[in-house]
Amino acid sequence: MDGSVSQAAVLSFIFVTVLLSPSSSAAFLEPYDLLYNNAVQAFYSNDYNSVVRYMEGALSSYAEVGRTKIRCRLRCQDQHPFDATFSDLRFFDVLLRRSACMNKCIDAKLGTQSMHKVSEDVVQDFHRRIPYNYLQQAYQKLKQPDKAAAAAHTYFQANPEHVEMGQDLEQYKDVEGVQEEHFVDREARPHQRSFTAAVRLYDKGDYEGAIIMFEDALVEYYKADVECRALCQEPQRFDAHDHLLYRYSLHELISDHFTQVLHCEHECVRDLATRPGRLSPMENYLPLHYDYLQFAYFQLDRLEEALQCALTYLLFHEGEEFMTDNVDYYQEVLGHDGMPHEKAAWYLRRHKQELELLLIGSKIMGVEFTEGHYWSSTGGREDSNRIPSGTDGWMEYVPISEKKNVTVAAPQQHREGGPLVYDSVQLVQNSAALNGTQRVLLDDVISEEECSELKHLAHSVTMAGDGYRGKMSPHTPNERFEGATVLKTLQYGYEGRVPLRSARLFYEVSERARRITESYFLLNSTLHFSYTHLVCRTAITGQQDHRNDLSHPIHADNCLLDPEANECWKEPPAYTYRDYSALLYLNGDFEGGEFIFTEMDAKTVTASVKPKCGRMVGFSSGGENPHGVRAVTRGQRCAVALWFTLDPLYRELERLQADEVIQALDSQPHWDQGLSINPKDEL
Repeated sequence: MDGSVSQAAVLSFIFVTVLLSPSSSAAFLEPYDLLYNNAVQAFYSNDYNSVVRYMEGALSSYAEVGRTKIRCRLRCQDQHPFDATFSDLRFFDVLLRRSACMNKCIDAKLGTQSMHKVSEDVVQDFHRRIPYNYLQQAYQKLKQPDKAAAAAHTYFQANPEHVEMGQDLEQYKDVEGVQEEHFVDREARPHQRSFTAAVRLYDKGDYEGAIIMFEDALVEYYKADVECRALCQEPQRFDAHDHLLYRYSLHELISDHFTQVLHCEHECVRDLATRPGRLSPMENYLPLHYDYLQFAYFQLDRLEEALQCALTYLLFHEGEEFMTDNVDYYQEVLGHDGMPHEKAAWYLRRHKQELELLLIGSKIMGVEFTEGHYWSSTGGREDSNRIPSGTDGWMEYVPISEKKNVTVAAPQQHREGGPLVYDSVQLVQNSAALNGTQRVLLDDVISEEECSELKHLAHSVTMAGDGYRGKMSPHTPNERFEGATVLKTLQYGYEGRVPLRSARLFYEVSERARRITESYFLLNSTLHFSYTHLVCRTAITGQQDHRNDLSHPIHADNCLLDPEANECWKEPPAYTYRDYSALLYLNGDFEGGEFIFTEMDAKTVTASVKPKCGRMVGFSSGGENPHGVRAVTRGQRCAVALWFTLDPLYRELERLQADEVIQALDSQPHWDQGLSINPKDEL
């Protein structure tokens, strides 16, 4: 035993159950998932006063749970720090004391913690701001348009692709009594709100007001970073492991946990720079504060502060030419050197690697910051002097085709009208008829019998949330989503759980769709499978009244759609390698569910397709073809969804494995249960 460990540290293991016992506090906070469920039930009962009462209560409870966890974790970390005399038992001692401290603190504020454990679906609803969708409709029914406008605006900030909500917001602008100040984001994060306000003041030339807001934004940013990391100190999900089969040693378990915690903390830098409803962070977000500030201070002849901010910017972008020139200028005028902000220097020392991965400014993305203003020391405009300089405004995303130092393959010439390969297939509409480019609508790709067999197969093999980490309703809470891959279907066939003939039909039909797509669009190279999915969307009974959402929001398949900027950013986490997409429908006996193409604004519908058996819509996967699915309000809509790539490096691995299984089956035409295929190897 380590002799440096105190007796108290050893005894802490023995008495840990005492330390972890629940508090006797009478404090109680009503769980937000219960309030949320009550609000939804009231909504479908048309009890809109109760909707408002319960939903506002749920939002308040949700926020309080988060605030309490942050306060308790930060307090307990301060009370039980890790010291320099580090050893195994000392580590566990501090860990257990922190845990006991946090449990006691949280119980005292919220009540029994087990009551506040909610499902992942509910958590995601709150992240996506779904409660505000219900609220805006309830306030509208109660004739409170100012509150309805605020709720609608809050929801739309995180769901900019929601066509109907965008239309509702336009209508609210014309409603009597609704003012511009009513369109507020109730969930706006303080650091982003202050930054946005500061940029607006800066652009208007109000440098004094901008400085106040930029400095406030920095204070809020560093505070938000600490809080984000505190929220990471909680039980983690192990996506790669089945918790029921998790049988590792204590040290391996702890190692896995803290690896997940570190990953969570690593994502805080990205999260703080990402606007609601966006997948990619704002470029150069934190350093940009100091760039704005150094020039704003210069404009007010506050050169000491300008020098400090310029030096701080160089901590993030060492050697940046335009800022180095600014520093030289400030030092020359002042006659002495300066020091960067200590807070920023400390932050960079602790989180250097995370920031380096995120700082996609001029060195990586080719964004030119030297497009700002250049002034002489007297304040007059002298372009020849070029000292100092400042950014000219909001730094937005840069389309990939404009980025420097990025190799972009020459685009293939858009062609279409090639052979349809199979005699039965009928051309219904081409790109011109569908009001776009690289689009096609075909009928009779498969027969009625094949549709029926595949739909029956779907009922046997599809699993709720397949392809979406088990989320039963990944796109809308009003529908259930189920899916299955080709490989999984063949596995079921091999095991005798479904007819092998049906499993092979799924495989063969997807190949038929691939050949048609490749031929019709006259591609010069082979089109490979990127992902193949047998999917069904089912309307949930009792949740279809008052729906104004989509079954699948407007999006593009290989880039991040930004309706506000009318751009589509071809960058991760989008599947940038996908080149063509196709949807082969199995039925039409449901209500709603039309496939729609839109403009890049995600609002203007350019074409609508009503699914039916054997109908297939194919299109290129880029920003030229934003698309979505209208709400399925009754019945079940099934289809084979396919994505293709021209890059063989991104071929679907499961498809290659499925190819091997089919080849093995074909090599033995009299296949029976004795066929020597090891499902663990092939499947």
